[in-house]
Amino acid sequence: EIQLVESGGGLVQTGGSLRLSCAASGFTFEDYAIAWFRQAPGQKREGILCLSSNGETYYTDSVKGRFTIFTDNTKSTVYLQMNSLKPEDTAVYYCAADHNPFGIATLYAQYNYWGRGTQVTVSS
Repeated sequence: EIQLVESGGGLVQTGGSLRLSCAASGFTFEDYAIAWFRQAPGQKREGILCLSSNGETYYTDSVKGRFTIFTDNTKSTVYLQMNSLKPEDTAVYYCAADHNPFGIATLYAQYNYWGRGTQVTVSS
């Protein structure tokens, strides 16, 4: 059974940093695309970063230069390092994965496996 469990959310001031973790089980990262999505109140869930199975990365414009996605394969964990946080980054952050040997995937419908999410709140 594939499971994804996020952790590391919390309250941080504008300009601060947080590192989210997503512990994965039931699969290996080979041939899987891994992504971070976020959903603010009243908004659609949006894909903000993706790491493809062949090592390509995608960053949505609003997080470029501030957020980074990386993995620790020994721990089967995906990380989201968030720096220079802004109030508009406030959202529930979700980790997602799916078998995809073809490259970047950033759409909600492309993922079948999701974590429950972790809240990130950035105060002004």
